[in-house]
Amino acid sequence: MVVDSDLGHGWESHWVKSDWKKSEGKAGSFKHSAGKWAGDPDDKGIQTYPDARHFAISAKIPEFTNKNRTLVFQYSVKFEQDIECGGGYIKLLSGYVNQKKFGGDTPYSVMFGPDICGTQTKKLHLILSYQGQNYPIKKDLQCETDKLTHVYTFILRPDTSYSLLVDNKEKESGTMYTDWDILPPQKIKDVNAKKPKDWDDREYINDPDAVKPEDYDSIRAEIPDPNAKEPDTWDEFEDGVWKPPMIPNPAYKGPWKPKKIKNPNYKGKWKIPWIDNPEFEDDPDLYVLKPLKYVGIEIWQVQTQNPRHDDDYDYHDEL
Repeated sequence: MVVDSDLGHGWESHWVKSDWKKSEGKAGSFKHSAGKWAGDPDDKGIQTYPDARHFAISAKIPEFTNKNRTLVFQYSVKFEQDIECGGGYIKLLSGYVNQKKFGGDTPYSVMFGPDICGTQTKKLHLILSYQGQNYPIKKDLQCETDKLTHVYTFILRPDTSYSLLVDNKEKESGTMYTDWDILPPQKIKDVNAKKPKDWDDREYINDPDAVKPEDYDSIRAEIPDPNAKEPDTWDEFEDGVWKPPMIPNPAYKGPWKPKKIKNPNYKGKWKIPWIDNPEFEDDPDLYVLKPLKYVGIEIWQVQTQNPRHDDDYDYHDEL
């Protein structure tokens, strides 16, 4: 199944502009454009204008479920100007949506795409909805920040594994179990565990066969400087018997200590063991989203081209 939410010629016939923020005078507009720099001037998308506005638009798509199927969500976006603060993400929506009221508070099933604000935030959002609650990915994903077009792809498989691609190159991968805090962890540390009394975590021990040399304690820490000479002006009657100054003895090694050897009974550093989490209850449909019915754009001053979602990755690869 392939669903292509085309932003080419005739896009206004199936994309509905929302009235969100319109009454407050904060709603922006959309225009059909290839942008200032385009490899193909006929390959147009929708561009937001003017600056500092909220933008919301959505399109209804044939209902799609990813149960027992791989979901591929792909679109391209270009930040044509020096953006100070704004997003370029897209949402997949489930259930009924009043498209004229679609906005930032409208529930969604997937939110995916870049978000830039100042020099600190250059984030790539990847948020999944589960039982009415939104869960952002735990990884710190970074988005592209130049003025070129970039293709973002999110792939979600029935085994809960996922891949995230930028310009068809995999940037991240993992599973929903490890990279989202949707379900309690399958394993937890055993807080009641204690290190066994006979656990030997000494990597090195004193050599039991080492013997201190008989004359070791007779070695002094300091010795008279053998190179020192009595000054010519030294008067033994007035100054007393001349004695050379003391210097550190190079033969002195400090208090005797037996050498260290590898401990044959070393078991390694003791670690708290992991046990099954009694609060974990698996959900075989963890990856299943509510049936998808709309694709929505709710952003600040970015340009997007041809948002797509389907379950045929090869189709996108060919594009």
